[in-house]
Amino acid sequence: LLGTEEGGRGPYTPSEGAGCDSPHPTHLSGSTLGTRTFGYNTVDVVPAYEHYANSKVGGDGGKGRPSLADLHSILKQEGAGWPRPPPGAHTLRSPSLCVCVPQIRCMLNIWGVILYLRLPWITAQAGIALTWLIILMSVTVTTITGLSISAISTNGKVKSGGTYFLISRSLGPELGGSIGLIFAFANAVAVAMHTVGFAETVRDLLQEHNSLIVDPTNDIRIIGVVTVTVLLGISLAGMEWEAKAQILFFLVILVSFINYLVGTVIPATAEKQAKGFFSYRAEIFAQNFVPNWRGPEGSFFGLFSIFFPSATGILAGANISGDLKDPAVAIPKGTLMAIFWTTVSYLVLSATIGACVVRDASGSLNDSVGLGSPGCEGLACHFGWNFTACAQRQSCRYGLSNYYQSMSMVSGFGPLITAGIFGATLSSALACLVSAPKVFQCLCRDQLYPLIGFFGKGYGRNSEPIRGYMLTYVIAVGFILIAELNAIAPIISNFFLCSYALINFSCFHASITNSPGWRPSFRYYSKWAALFGAAISVVIMFLLTWWAALIAFGIVIFLLGYVLYKKPDVNWGSSMQASSYNMALNYSVGLSEVDEHIKNYRPQCLVLTGPPNFRPALVDFVGTFTKNLSLMLCGNVLIGPRKQKMPESRLTADGHTKWLTKRKIKAFYTDVVAEDLRSGVQMLIQAAGLGKMRPNILVLGYKRNWRTVSPQSLEDYVGILHDAFDFKYGVCLMRMKEGLNVSRVMQNPLAPAEDPCPDASPSEQQASTIFQSEQGKKTIDIYWLFDDGGLTLLIPYLLGRKKRWGKCRIRVFVGGQINRMDEERKAIVSLLSKFRLGFHEVHILPDINQKPRPEHVRRFEDLIAPFRLNDGFKDEATVNEMRQGCPWKISDEEVNKNRAKSLRQVRLNEILLDYSRDAALIAITLPIGRKGRCPSSLYMAWLETLSQDLRPPVILTRGNQENVLTFYCQ
Repeated sequence: LLGTEEGGRGPYTPSEGAGCDSPHPTHLSGSTLGTRTFGYNTVDVVPAYEHYANSKVGGDGGKGRPSLADLHSILKQEGAGWPRPPPGAHTLRSPSLCVCVPQIRCMLNIWGVILYLRLPWITAQAGIALTWLIILMSVTVTTITGLSISAISTNGKVKSGGTYFLISRSLGPELGGSIGLIFAFANAVAVAMHTVGFAETVRDLLQEHNSLIVDPTNDIRIIGVVTVTVLLGISLAGMEWEAKAQILFFLVILVSFINYLVGTVIPATAEKQAKGFFSYRAEIFAQNFVPNWRGPEGSFFGLFSIFFPSATGILAGANISGDLKDPAVAIPKGTLMAIFWTTVSYLVLSATIGACVVRDASGSLNDSVGLGSPGCEGLACHFGWNFTACAQRQSCRYGLSNYYQSMSMVSGFGPLITAGIFGATLSSALACLVSAPKVFQCLCRDQLYPLIGFFGKGYGRNSEPIRGYMLTYVIAVGFILIAELNAIAPIISNFFLCSYALINFSCFHASITNSPGWRPSFRYYSKWAALFGAAISVVIMFLLTWWAALIAFGIVIFLLGYVLYKKPDVNWGSSMQASSYNMALNYSVGLSEVDEHIKNYRPQCLVLTGPPNFRPALVDFVGTFTKNLSLMLCGNVLIGPRKQKMPESRLTADGHTKWLTKRKIKAFYTDVVAEDLRSGVQMLIQAAGLGKMRPNILVLGYKRNWRTVSPQSLEDYVGILHDAFDFKYGVCLMRMKEGLNVSRVMQNPLAPAEDPCPDASPSEQQASTIFQSEQGKKTIDIYWLFDDGGLTLLIPYLLGRKKRWGKCRIRVFVGGQINRMDEERKAIVSLLSKFRLGFHEVHILPDINQKPRPEHVRRFEDLIAPFRLNDGFKDEATVNEMRQGCPWKISDEEVNKNRAKSLRQVRLNEILLDYSRDAALIAITLPIGRKGRCPSSLYMAWLETLSQDLRPPVILTRGNQENVLTFYCQ
């Protein structure tokens, strides 16, 4: 390759230390890259990082990449190439925190209050064996969750927002929002738990020196509130101070561990023996290996609920994703290494302290006795101590079962363990205090839920969530006032388990949707492991506290339902979207395998709206009866040259779809480019839809200006109706007295003065229509004049089921003979009752065949006069010759042959004016003009005469003469 000859480095060869997220992307122009790579000047460019930065489906190809038009048809002029990205446009921010930070953070958050203050007590209650089982069960859940988090963090570039950002951008806002709120709240409560553990230790120190402030419970509250206030100050000081404090805490904890292990091998002094410590003894290990349940928490799952929060620090690293140099590497490595080392430390601690300390001890040096003394019971008797009295009264102050500070007593130097407790509790509290606001801030900025946007505001160079810190502080103080560690821990367990269940399920869901966008580079992830993690988390939740689990899931369902209902305007390419696509695809294909049946007939409408916002009444009418029921397609024919109209189509399609969404119309928008309207509609009729999800009714507006438009336009309009019938479509034609097209009003410069959104573009403006208002106790009048299969009945019935039309009485009018009115009415009522449409008001029109008034006949004749051929009843060959080039002209013979049908339209108009002047809607069977025998002008004159002077909307409907209603059950 020529490119490699220049300096030995081609454009595909990364520079040293560069990666896919290189902070120094190349900014060479297309021609330079083309010349270097291929040896000649080409518009094409080679792949580059900046072409894919912030790219979206349907958007441009990114800066520097030519468009398809540039390559395919339009050659760029010399010097008019694509602008280079401004210097630093895609440069990543300077690296901040390295891969070791997530590991330290996770370990500090896992090494919390439970490690020092409750693990020895749990070991005494459950025994070493079951304690290990509790630890391994917790680690199983957290490890699987850690694998899922690792997969998500390697599925694209991770920004700030931590766990919430990872989940919401992977699965979508529905579950992401739920997890974000629950996880932020759980972290806020965790601040209280760790702070209470710290305060409990300080209280014990004060109690040993008889220096209590008030009393044991209130001292915890006082110390806890003061401590969390100091931690808040450290957090507000910024991330750098907080990170330095975490490293200091980490070193203190390591020293305290070493100090503890050294203490276990140092021979026990008399004071330590009095408190139950005898160094490593096989007898003590054997006794402590089995459980000895005591107290209200004395059960396996009761202890599990207390221990589990100690394992929940695995997301501490992910929660600072925005501050990491390379989250895709740091989060998996840091999280999994932290889980491994902390698990080892928990197992070692429970085994060592269980092999050194007995369960009960008095702490009194006077309880020393000789070996084999009578009346001495218990294991301590073999080591020269008699703790029988306090053990029987259950009043022993020391021993694993009674003394929470056993690690401090065992250690070589007690104050170092106290320092370790301070480091573990304060570091965990500080990590949670930082995590909760950052997660909550990201959630607030996405505006998924109301009333929380206030907390999304950031301050300073790093956009610190000061308001989020204050909210977390208030929640933490509220739980600190409980002042009971064993009561706070189970609350956290349920919320964290709920979060882990959702996280694992989100990964499993993303995997099974087969979305091409789900491509995690973390190779140890398994979708079945994620599913198992989700299931085991749910099971454990209910085994711990079933009512708390129900509350947690109730909150999740409420939050999930709210987002599903509100449908926030966000698009993160989530697996929820991929799942929706998969479901839609599978169901659409499955529908193709099912034979059609009359009972399952749905009016699927292709609506010739043009731009939908130009004919809002037509859109509202169809959208009312198709909503949540059937398919609605808004079709638009762009007339003109394809090269000229295609860019317009791409630019306007999204705007029209957004207009429909804003108007809450469940419909699709589609357009075609054609040389004329009729050929464009033919394309739509033949190609619109997918499988069984294809339109079966063509809905269009009445052409009010048919007398003044060009004759060809008139021919095309009537030809569209003929085409619809040729393709076995039903036809629904709508006429309103004020017309349908409001485009002139929308484009009128004076109109915005009355518009509630004067700054909105035409594609966003919303014009109100009659179909958006309550109709009250009016009537919907159906003139079922001819049997078209029942479509004339079905559409008004569906309309009447909607709330705005629900109070309207539906009246059915049919033609009949005056001497058989009762029989014909009973027959129609019987038929309608079998259809179960609920229409009970039926009227027979016996005067339908009466002659219309002379003045109305003259008006019809004046209507067709400009279109008369006036051929004097000449023979057909002569008429065809005279009509050459003007097929819309009406011969005298055609006027004569269709006279009865013409007079019927005049008479029907008179009937409509008499019976339905005040109706909310008139639905009438559309007359059909025989193709090739009825000129377009004569047919339009029929429609004009039939529907003129009517105040309510008129819907002229004609089915395709196939049944759409049935009264059979099979």
